[in-house]
Amino acid sequence: MVKVNKDACIGCGACIAIAPETFEFDENGLSKVIDGAANNESAAEAAGSCPVGAIEVEEKEQPAE
Repeated sequence: MVKVNKDACIGCGACIAIAPETFEFDENGLSKVIDGAANNESAAEAAGSCPVGAIEVEEKEQPAE
């Protein structure tokens, strides 16, 4: 799951440039998640590139075998 902390986001757009399939700007010019179920390398890269650490990527729990 991917989340954006709106209180921390500064709207720089790095996440959108890196993972446009996961993020877009909202009506306030801040990042918002358009595919929160996405758990891919580009979402993780976007989280690592966020200058204020506003993006959180949580790993999906795998069912116990």
